Amino acid sequence: MKQRILIVGGGFAGVWSALSAMRLLDRHGRTDIAVTLLAPQPQLRIRPRFYEPEVHTMQAPLTALLAAVGVEFVQGSAEGIDPQRQQVSYRNAAGRVAELGYQRLVLASGSRLLRPTQAGMDAHLFDVDEIEQAARLEQHLLGLAQHPQTAARNTVVVAGGGFTGIETATEMPARLRAVLGEDAAIRVVVVDRGERIGAALGDGIRPAIEAASRELGIEWCLGRSVASVDADGVSLDDGQRIAANTVIWTVGFRASELTAQIPAPRDAQGRLQVDAWLKVEGQAAIFAAGDTARAATDELGNFTVMSCQHAIALGRHAGNNAAAELIGVAPTRYSQPKYVTCLDLGAWGAVFSEGWERQVKLVGSEAKALKQQINSQWIYPPAADRALALAAADPAIPVA
Repeated sequence: MKQRILIVGGGFAGVWSALSAMRLLDRHGRTDIAVTLLAPQPQLRIRPRFYEPEVHTMQAPLTALLAAVGVEFVQGSAEGIDPQRQQVSYRNAAGRVAELGYQRLVLASGSRLLRPTQAGMDAHLFDVDEIEQAARLEQHLLGLAQHPQTAARNTVVVAGGGFTGIETATEMPARLRAVLGEDAAIRVVVVDRGERIGAALGDGIRPAIEAASRELGIEWCLGRSVASVDADGVSLDDGQRIAANTVIWTVGFRASELTAQIPAPRDAQGRLQVDAWLKVEGQAAIFAAGDTARAATDELGNFTVMSCQHAIALGRHAGNNAAAELIGVAPTRYSQPKYVTCLDLGAWGAVFSEGWERQVKLVGSEAKALKQQINSQWIYPPAADRALALAAADPAIPVA
């Protein structure tokens, strides 16, 4: 019976883990080890683009790619991990529970948005975390023109002024005008606990966010948070009321709940602490990659963030190292000292920065062209060509 490297999750980290594991096995002529990818659907959903319109197109099929490189795909949702038995239980497409054993596990099950639990709030919120939720928002926006013209109809409130909140908000004026008309009296309001615009992103790119907000007419309610949401609008913690039929929640992400089933240190976001080879601390057979992993990117005290920029590189190393252990070759040490930020700012453009201190390198149309290239080309998986796909999975390839 073949040994198995089991990869849980079909996002950026999971796909690149599978390709990288197969790459190393292929290079050493090993056909006695199977690589299995367990995921709810055979497609890579391009999550960083869910703030854009036509969200149904933001996915890349995986069936042909995985078949070309020899990765076994199992459709299902992982529900349990038993590190002692080295088994993962999952619910398949038919709703039945089954198990998969492994010799090495790569947990790449991603993260999820934490929506408010207050009574009544959840029913009136939209988000762009999952493709189904983003599609629900899109259908809602397209249907606004069928409703009577009111201030609430024309107003969108975005809860959270972080990366996702800013990209969602700055895209919203164009999306609203495409539905309501160029002359519509639209209003987009960002509610954020920070005392300054884009506080979570630092001082370097703030001027670009401020300029884009001014030009696009986006309002900021700073130092405040959403207290309640109903069908007619939002109440803030200071008592202010904003009439709005569209409220988008973008704040609060946590690693997959599967991380809690592994006895190992976790951070405040639920991410598993991993070593330089991406092995989970205290676990001999488990690696973590993507949003489930807290990994040091360099020797300066910087750690990975929940982004495809880090997920792709983490996947390439985790899959490679899981295979390396089984065939007895040296693993690759994860290091990703270069960090970049490319923030979409809607019709205004974008802003591109380098380094953890976010030194601005491009703004406006130049940055926008780069952002579009990243979103439409760089983060997509390779074509279903065995040689090209395996070559692209080399962990030595820089991501940024």
